[in-house]
Order: sequence, then C-alpha cells, then structure tokens
Amino acid sequence: MPEKFQITVDPDIINDKAQIRRRVAEKTATRFDDFEIVRRSVDARSKRPQFTLQVELITRGNRVPKSVVPAWKPVRTEQSVLIVGAGPAGLFSALSLLTCGIKPIVLERGSTVGARRKDIAALLRHGEVNSDSNYCYGEGGAGTFSDGKLYTRSTKRGDVREILEIFIAHGAPEEIRIDAHPHIGSNKLPGIIENMRRTLIDCGGEIHFNCRVSDFRIQNNHITGVSTDKGRIFEADAVILATGHSAREIYALLQKHDIDVAPKAFAVGVRVEHPQPLIDAIQYHQSPRHINLPPAAYRFTSRIEERGVYSFCMCPGGRIIPASTSPEELVVNGMSNAGRNSPFANSGIVVEVRLEGPFAFLAFQKALERRAFQFGGAVGQQAPAQRMTDFIQERLSATLPETSYLPGIQPAPLHELFPPFISRRLAKALMDFGIKRKGFLTEDALLLAVESRTSAPVTIPRDDITLMHPQIEGLYPCGEGAGYAGGIVSSALDGCQVAAKIARTL
Repeated sequence: MPEKFQITVDPDIINDKAQIRRRVAEKTATRFDDFEIVRRSVDARSKRPQFTLQVELITRGNRVPKSVVPAWKPVRTEQSVLIVGAGPAGLFSALSLLTCGIKPIVLERGSTVGARRKDIAALLRHGEVNSDSNYCYGEGGAGTFSDGKLYTRSTKRGDVREILEIFIAHGAPEEIRIDAHPHIGSNKLPGIIENMRRTLIDCGGEIHFNCRVSDFRIQNNHITGVSTDKGRIFEADAVILATGHSAREIYALLQKHDIDVAPKAFAVGVRVEHPQPLIDAIQYHQSPRHINLPPAAYRFTSRIEERGVYSFCMCPGGRIIPASTSPEELVVNGMSNAGRNSPFANSGIVVEVRLEGPFAFLAFQKALERRAFQFGGAVGQQAPAQRMTDFIQERLSATLPETSYLPGIQPAPLHELFPPFISRRLAKALMDFGIKRKGFLTEDALLLAVESRTSAPVTIPRDDITLMHPQIEGLYPCGEGAGYAGGIVSSALDGCQVAAKIARTL
C-alpha cells in the first residue's frame, strides 16, 4: 500500500508544487518518485488559516490508481424501467441501469437545461414562474441551477468517489476528486448534465421532456406504468419515483391511490445574506482574505427550546434566487457559480417544524409560501426582507442594504410572517450565532423569506430489503423527493442503489 499522511501548507505555497514536495520530503524518510494530493481542505481554526493536504507517495512501480468509471453499454434486453424525474437520483439510476443492459425511460415534467435557461431568465427579470420549468423542475433537477455542491455525509449507501468520477467523465473539473467540499457551480453543471443525457441516449435509453405524470397504472397492487398529462401511456417492468422535494402532484397521486406516505423531519426559515468580505474576516481572521483562500463558508447549529435551528446550503460568493414553483408562492434559495465571485454570502437559517401527518406538512409549507408572496407585495417574485437586527428587535426596516436577489425586495415584518414558535427560535438562534462568531449579527445582514424547500416534507415508505413500496410491487421510491437523500450526491447514490436492486430483481 502507498504511504499516506497529512501535511499542512501555508496559502502562499498552495500552488507551488516544488515547495509542497519539500514539505512532503520533510515528513517522511521514504524515498519517493512523486506524490499525489488525494484530499485538500482549509483549516481556519487558528489566526493563520492553513491548507491541510492528504498525500500519497508514488514510488517506482507503485502509481496511485485512478478510479475507473462504469462501462455504459447499449441496451441488449427488452427489459425497461420507467424513471419519473431527471434530477440526480433519476439520471444516476438511469446510468446505472445502462451498465446492466436495462433500458431506462426517463420522464421529466420540465425542459432541457437549454430551455430552462430561458425560463429562469424570465423568472429573474420579470418574475414569471413557469410551473413546469424553473429552478426546481427540469433536466438535472434543483441542483443544476442552484450551486452544484457535491459534499455529503451520506456514505453508507455507496462510494462517493464513483459518483464524482462519473461527473468528471462527463466534464466536471478534476479538482472535485480531492476537495473536501467539492463544488461544480451553476455555470458549469448544465453542460455536464447535457453530456449525461447524450450517454443515456447513445446507449439506447430514452428521455422525454415536458412530460408530466398524471396518474399511475396499477393492477392488483402492482404498478405497470404511468399516464401523462398529454394522454400518453408508458409501461415498463418497474417504476422509479425520483421526483425531487417539490413534487406535490406526485404526493397527491399517492394519496389518491391510498398509497402510504409518512411525515418526515422538516424545517423552514429565512435566507440570510452578508457581504462576503465580512464572512471572510469572521472565518479567516483577516481582511481582505489571502488570494489563495476560497471565499469563506460557515456552518451553525443550535438547540433552541428543544428544537434544532441550523444553517443550510451555505453559498459563499453566491446569490439568492427565487425557487418558487407556482406564480402566487414565494420561495428563496441560494446558488453560486464555479468561481464563487459574487460580493455576497448567503445561507438558509431554518427551524425544525413538528406537525401531525404528512399532508399537514405540505399544507403548512404551501400556506407559508403564499403568505411570503403577499408579504413581498404580491408583485412578481419580489421577496419580503428585513435587516437581521430589525428582525430580532421586531421592527420594520426603514431601509434595506444591497442584495444579490434580482427580482427585488420589499421591507416587511418577517417576525410576523412566521408562527411565533419559528420567529422566536430564529431570533434566539441568530443571537447565539452572533456570540459564536463576532460580527455575524449585524445590521448589514439581510433576511429574505421564505426558505421552505430544505427537503421533502414527507417520506414515501419502502422496504429495507427490496427497496420497493410495501404496498405496490414494482414501485421504487428514490432520492430526495421520497425522503432518502438531501442533495446531489446523496440523491445520486440512492439512484444507483435502487437501480442495482432492480437489476438483481429483474
């Protein structure tokens, strides 16, 4: 086995391989021909941030092996699987089925990434929400145009490295192989998704856009296919539900057929925006930050009155976007491009919600999004906003700082938007975070509402062994919309896991 160990290097030399080699040589007595950086992260705990590098020595006849991507091959059987949704769970389950020679047929209610760009442009410029093509719906799913973070703690269901290698094989930068918190960026991910589509089609798979599932075809508790809004019927040997966290129509279909749906841990809150230089100064203890350091990120958790309050989907060098899926609802989210070069940093700060029954969660979420739309002035996708200090002191902001949110903002009493159990805990958590990181609690920080799509508010049950729904043979709940993932990589892992189970069953 190659010798492996960690070294720390100053930001001044992180791009100087000769100096890093000298640091490696100082760490070991082993003679080596070269070295490979296999992991890279920033350690900002001290006043002088450092890079931590995990390296493997390369000696004669002992090269560090590169990961090998799967062999996608043309479909050779008549077996097929319907996949509802072309997000990461859907696309990766389709690619996995191809390795087994099984034909994937992907149905996506939204548009291709190219058409989505136009719909998102109309959303940003004019506040026009296309209910089938937006930041949540369309090829690639919610992550395509909202950041492309590839970090996950979900490692038990598969090899994260295999997911990263598939991204690299389709055009992602090789740096994601070693970064502790890999990130592609919303400007690069669409092209990668298009390349995945080409692989799918070249190997005999199908993908149908603007194709919304309107009903399930079920006989004797066995699903045989689906019907679409345009009257088309698709049939297959199995059906994967990989619809993402916003697919309310699918949850309604499950309810219509008396198919069990269960409540799941859920949280709502606000998106908080700071100037990025302020976050850099707080996290790196320096201003301006070193040129070789990435824009600083943060992660907070707190326990307030027996409920969790935490930061979510932090976007350094990013901007806030409208993630609504209906014209009279208002949802905000965060994104960043590959360079993370926006002057702003944003993150969701959300509070755990507890209700009785899965459809109570859905009703609560929808009502809160409609209320946020009204608080924003009911104009396009204009968002209600408030300075952080004013939110804590429960007063309307007389003025608002600059924001990255393009559709515009409107001063609003966000402390009145939420039920008191949320507003109270949010305020206490923001004060707690301000104590943990001096400077975080400031009048220059802006709160926008509402952050309500942190995850699916329900779980679609499945058997632990077969991964099928316990009631419906051949129906495979999958990914974030079914309650089994929480981001791009965990959704992709779950898609691969479900596809492998189907392949063994068929």
